[in-house]
Amino acid sequence: MRPVGVVEAAPVWHLLQVSDVLDLELGNALAELTPVIAWEPQRSWSPWATRPGNEPERLVESGLRVRKLPLIKGYARFPLSAISGTWSSIVERLERQSSDPQRSPLLCTIPYFAAVAEQWKGPVVYWLTDLIAEYAGADRKQVEALDARMCSAATLVCPNSQRLADYLMDRARCDPRKIHIIPNATRAVNLLPAVPTLPGELPADARELHRPIAGVIGNLAGNMDWVLLERTMAHTPWLSWLFVGPSTMEIPDATQARARNAVMQHPRARFVGKRPYGELASYARAFDVAVLPYRRCEPTYSGSSTRFYEHLAACRPMIATRGFEELLHKPPMLELVDTAYEAANALEGLRACHFNDGRASLRWRASREGTWQTRASCMKHALEQRLGAERNAADAQVQCASEAAAAR
Repeated sequence: MRPVGVVEAAPVWHLLQVSDVLDLELGNALAELTPVIAWEPQRSWSPWATRPGNEPERLVESGLRVRKLPLIKGYARFPLSAISGTWSSIVERLERQSSDPQRSPLLCTIPYFAAVAEQWKGPVVYWLTDLIAEYAGADRKQVEALDARMCSAATLVCPNSQRLADYLMDRARCDPRKIHIIPNATRAVNLLPAVPTLPGELPADARELHRPIAGVIGNLAGNMDWVLLERTMAHTPWLSWLFVGPSTMEIPDATQARARNAVMQHPRARFVGKRPYGELASYARAFDVAVLPYRRCEPTYSGSSTRFYEHLAACRPMIATRGFEELLHKPPMLELVDTAYEAANALEGLRACHFNDGRASLRWRASREGTWQTRASCMKHALEQRLGAERNAADAQVQCASEAAAAR
């Protein structure tokens, strides 16, 4: 028992692993609430050359510690995945950075660290942001088996959509009592102080575009319906288009690939390339209307739309296809369309009301709850509640056993 008046330090959270912007954003938000170490994979053929405790580390402004995680190349594939020393080494590295491993939560972002979760002495949170079993090149049976192991080892399971929650319950046999849905989000700094009445100023690389402007943000690749975009542009000759994001990823579908090439060469379209995550808000605010032209395909359909939350914070009108199950529940904050004809009609309707659809206040209010800070707080609170419930159940079992022994 610690002395009266002594405040126990908060246990460090281990974010395993941080490999994309979503992981880093949640890690930054968590670091505002509690100590966090985000482990960034460093793949090589000799990961053992960096001894536990000597991993390079950098400090992010939020207070997040980003530490390198040495991994052998191909660690997730058999036979390397069967080498038990890999997982024990990871556990040792994390424990060396924990003053009390039994109290330190382990936050896993992919199923391939199931063996680490099973060996971890403290609470485990599984944060699943993609239907990884449907990734191109993924071994579906392997991933489903790992998801099942992760759900069994986890104290709390946080898919970012109801579709992923259903998958975990159906295919990974996850206990529904463990599940707490944590959708994607935007930064709190992106929230506007008041409901905007007009679009914001265009960034410098798009200022010569003529308004009105329809904007598309994100990875401009195969999960977007380029055929629909090409046809919509043909039906709206009065509209300019601004695309923000990388457009170099190959599109397997030849028809969609041809349509993307056509859109990229269109005289009313401007592609500005990839921009830092922190700059996306300025583009989203500058659009007259945001367009979310997803194709219905996996793993996209089962996830959570990051760009929706960026546009939600900007408060501008939105038109979306039905390529994300999550977005089917977002009207009237956005308008859903199925075809280029419907998209063009929706754009004409917005043009008639000067792109003021009367829903900016609704989007502004909803955006207050769509931040990474809110998501991190919800996750931390959900874990505390889950741990409290487990302690109460354990105490009840002890009490029951004690009463049974006394009766004998």
